Amino acid sequence: MPTPATALRTLYPAIEPYETGTLDVGDGHVIYYERCGTRGAKPVVFLHGGPGGGTSPGQRRLFDPALYDILLFDQRGCGKSTPHASLEANTTWHLVADIERLRDLVGVDKWQVFGGSWGSTLALAYAEAHPERVSELVLRGIYTLTKGELLWYYQFGASELFPDKWERFQAPIPEAERHDMMAAYHRRLTGKDEAAKLEAAKAWTIWEGETVTLLPNPEYSAPFKDGHFALAFARIENHYFVHGAWLDEGQLVRDVGRIRHIPATIVHGRYDMPCPARYAYALHKAWPEADFHLIEGAGHAHAEPGILDQLMRATDRYAGKV
Repeated sequence: MPTPATALRTLYPAIEPYETGTLDVGDGHVIYYERCGTRGAKPVVFLHGGPGGGTSPGQRRLFDPALYDILLFDQRGCGKSTPHASLEANTTWHLVADIERLRDLVGVDKWQVFGGSWGSTLALAYAEAHPERVSELVLRGIYTLTKGELLWYYQFGASELFPDKWERFQAPIPEAERHDMMAAYHRRLTGKDEAAKLEAAKAWTIWEGETVTLLPNPEYSAPFKDGHFALAFARIENHYFVHGAWLDEGQLVRDVGRIRHIPATIVHGRYDMPCPARYAYALHKAWPEADFHLIEGAGHAHAEPGILDQLMRATDRYAGKV
C-alpha cells in the first residue's frame, strides 16, 4: 500500500470509444468490441470477469487515454455479443482464439494483457499459449480455477462467512441436491423451465454480486440483479466452472515458466472472498519475478481503493509514465 503521504490513484476521466464493431468468430458467435484512447498508442486488451460479465464504461478508465490504445470486448454469449447466453462453442480455448483474432484486427505483434478475476484466468491461459504476443500482464483477483477454489466459493468456505447470503443462494436448490451446488445449478440453468432458469440465474449472480466487495456496496452489486445480465452471467459462468474451464488441475501455475520473462503485476485483496488469497500467493511463489501486491483492507472488486491504486500505477508504469 502507498504511504499515507501518497495519494491513491483514481480512475481516469470517462471516455467514449473512437471505434466500435463486431467480429464474426465462427461457430455462430459474433463478438462486440470497442477501441478507446489514442489510435496507434500502446496497445492493451482488457479481459473482463465472469465468465459472462461483459464490459462496462468504467473499465476504459483504468488506462491513460493519451498513452494507450485500449481494446475491450464482450466474450462469447455476453454483453453485446451474440447469441445471448449461448453455451455452444464457448470454452476457454475458443476465447483464447478470439483474442488472437482481435490482435490481428488491431494489427499489432504484441500487446499488454489486463485481466481481473476470471479475466486473470483467461489472461494466464492466453499468455501461456501465446507468450510471444504479450508485452506485459496486469492481473487482479487471481483465479487459477482449481477444484479447491471452486469448492470454497460454491460448496463450503465462503458460506461460513456469509450464512445469510448463502441461505439465499441455496434457496432455489432442494436440500437433497445441495451436496453439489454447481451441478444442481447447472441442471436448472440449462433446463427447459424458463422460470426456474431465471430464478437460478438471479440467485447465482446475486451471491457473487453481494460478496465481491469488502463492505456491502449496493451500487456495485445492483447490475447483478438484472435478469438479462444474470442469465448470461450465471449460465456461462456455471458452464465454465462445471467443466473446470477445460484446464488441467493446476495447469496455469504449472505452466507459468512459459511467461516468467514477461513483465507482470499481480494485485490481490487480502479479504477476497470469491478468490482466496492463498492461490494468488501460490502464483507469486511460482513467479517471483512478477510484482506482487497483497492489498490489506480489500476484497475482490477492482474498485476497492487499494486495489485500484496498484492497478493504475501498473498501467501508468508500463506506458512509461512516471
